Amino acid sequence: MKRISYVFFLILVLMFLYMPVFLLAVYSFTDSESMGIIRAFSLDNYKTLFTTPELRNMIAGTFGLAIVTAVISVILGTSGAIGAFYSKRGIKTFIDEANQIPVVNADVVTGFAVCICLIVVMNMRKETFVPLIIGHVVLAVPFVYMSVIPKLKQMDESLYEAALDMGATPFTALRKIVLPQLASGILSGFAMAVTLSLDDYFITTYTKPATFDTISTYVVNATRGAQTEIKTALWALSTIIFIAIALIVLCMNIGTGKERKNV
Repeated sequence: MKRISYVFFLILVLMFLYMPVFLLAVYSFTDSESMGIIRAFSLDNYKTLFTTPELRNMIAGTFGLAIVTAVISVILGTSGAIGAFYSKRGIKTFIDEANQIPVVNADVVTGFAVCICLIVVMNMRKETFVPLIIGHVVLAVPFVYMSVIPKLKQMDESLYEAALDMGATPFTALRKIVLPQLASGILSGFAMAVTLSLDDYFITTYTKPATFDTISTYVVNATRGAQTEIKTALWALSTIIFIAIALIVLCMNIGTGKERKNV
């Protein structure tokens, strides 16, 4: 009975978490203009999503920004994690604690801070996309750092020193010994950075050019009076994003499982 109650509770939690997404996915395959009534199933929402230039440009811009943010964040976060790991205890503790601030800090505070620092104080023009990219990188780097640090702690520190003793240069030892062992953590950090960039609203709102929209800012604006067909097309977009992320997480978990078996 105790096991059955645990399973029942788990099912309730999963239904609470995923039922709204499931309903959204169902409605994305209908011609309904609002939630509540399903008249007929249709693929018009997906057709609108991929044939409307405005939506296509918005999606391309959003994913382009996410990839650029993830690449920069992986470079900075991985470098910071390696540097902190091989630093003295005081420096390492300071870097660890400094990385916690953007994680626990509210996005709206980070957005305001980046906007005031870069646009108001340093007089950067929002049309250059530089404030927007910097804001997203500030948000994502700590999560990359926290994804890489556990892999560094699991690594045998003597391997790097042994490579140096065998005549390898520090860069060669880093590239051939350290980085391959951090691959799964770097990949997790990259995926996290992409997700954070796709999801962010506040930092994007305060730093983006006036003519540029990401999925998050576009969705908020769409709910304030856009055409009905645009609103319902966003149901299809949300469904595609959810399925894509679910598949990525599944593949990562399968890869992690195989890695543990090999160990």
